[in-house]
Amino acid sequence: METTRPRVDSPDQVRPSVHFTASYLLNPTNPLTVNLIGAGGTGSQVLTLLARMNHAFTELGHPGLQVRLWDGDTVSQANLGRQLFAHSELKLNKAVALINRVNGFFGTNWKAVPTPYCISRLRGTSRQHASANLFITCVDTVSARREIALIVQELRVQAKHDRDRPYYWLDYGNSQQIGQVILSTVGEIEQPPTQEYVAVGQLPFITDEFDQLLFEADQSDNTPSCSLAEALQKQELFINSTLANHGCSLLWTLFRKAMTPHRGCFLNLETGRTTPLPIA
Repeated sequence: METTRPRVDSPDQVRPSVHFTASYLLNPTNPLTVNLIGAGGTGSQVLTLLARMNHAFTELGHPGLQVRLWDGDTVSQANLGRQLFAHSELKLNKAVALINRVNGFFGTNWKAVPTPYCISRLRGTSRQHASANLFITCVDTVSARREIALIVQELRVQAKHDRDRPYYWLDYGNSQQIGQVILSTVGEIEQPPTQEYVAVGQLPFITDEFDQLLFEADQSDNTPSCSLAEALQKQELFINSTLANHGCSLLWTLFRKAMTPHRGCFLNLETGRTTPLPIA
């Protein structure tokens, strides 16, 4: 897949900090493996965007993506409208419902894992699917993120020479009108030599960099909603889809330009402001 990289025209310019994409992701021999964890408001939107991205990749000569969607919840009445579920999918497992629909529409062979992604579940048959090149998390609690961070760090050591070796973790989080999407590397990614940029090979985990922010956000009311009207008191209708687009646009840039000058953003729907998080 052809990529383009912007140039610094003048040697007197301050060199911008960027992160160069792990080389394996640009020219893999097999489809890149993705663990998408959470199939709710944001995860259901991200899955469809990944399917569109996969189609574009294969048209460009890239092997594409192989996605596993993890979620142990079932579709409820409150999910209809804000999440991408139909009335006919009520009481079905969320991951199964979404994967069946995406596979039928896009002709993919992606997999649903109808359980939570947690240490206690990653045993037996689930263990072989634990690792992936890219982790995308759309979870509600700081405890879930901390547990995923521990698992990914462990997999970094275990799968170092495996084709499912983890390279990146993209995390989504939001409250009613604000949210963030942040990209992290799993360990340090080797960077090419450059005189044009300051190449940054390691992007910290969100659980290390913003742990206190996550903890404070986690103290809000996370009890299940019984209706769409009640759910909209906790999250605005378009916060999830807007965040999903920002995060997948970042992934697209990472692949198409083989580099990125930022690693996510903070979004505020009330003020209409999106603040990028630069590579530093």
